[in-house]
Amino acid sequence: MPEVIFNGPAGRLEGRYQPAKEKNAPIAIVLHPHPQFGGTMNNQIVYQLFYMFQQRGFTTLRFNFRSIGRSQGAFDHGTGELSDAAAALDWIQSLHPDSKSCWVAGYSFGAWIGMQLLMRRPEIEGFMSIAPQPNIYDFAFLAPCPSSGLIIHGDADRVAPEKDVQGLVEKLKTQKGIMITQKIMPGANHFFNGQVDELIGECTDYLDRRLAGELVPEPAPKRIR
Repeated sequence: MPEVIFNGPAGRLEGRYQPAKEKNAPIAIVLHPHPQFGGTMNNQIVYQLFYMFQQRGFTTLRFNFRSIGRSQGAFDHGTGELSDAAAALDWIQSLHPDSKSCWVAGYSFGAWIGMQLLMRRPEIEGFMSIAPQPNIYDFAFLAPCPSSGLIIHGDADRVAPEKDVQGLVEKLKTQKGIMITQKIMPGANHFFNGQVDELIGECTDYLDRRLAGELVPEPAPKRIR
């Protein structure tokens, strides 16, 4: 798994990158939790998501946001980190111009950044938001959410309480043309202590079903002329 350094908006960014064998393989980017609370690309959940995508033939990238590890720059409260994620996608697409589709997976703070990236990049066709925090971060930009995806969280999460995540899910589920899949893990806290394998199993099951052509949203009803 090559260590890579690529240019970001505030200096160099450090990542781990695994190209797929197929030239036109889809791309997956995995985004880590909050940089000021110990989040890095080597977080266990981020690491396992990376391998989940890689094992399914994706060209896969995880990287450190600015100020973490060997990534340059200073923490920028989400604005700069979104620019980092966009630069990371630009970089990997420049190496894989034949790749037509992309997935983004983010955990906690990374889920918020990932959903914003989704709004900017129409080639992102699927997302995984793990323990998003709508009680802390504003998700109002999802108007409308352009892609189907998975929102997974625990019912014992005190950092992102279940009722707040539920409100976000219900809002997104009113949108036509996409399918939001929600998984609530019993007993899981924000860090999925003791339940990381179960979490990755749920994410794997979702990805496999999507790749098999399942979980397709119902077509919008045709208007009668």
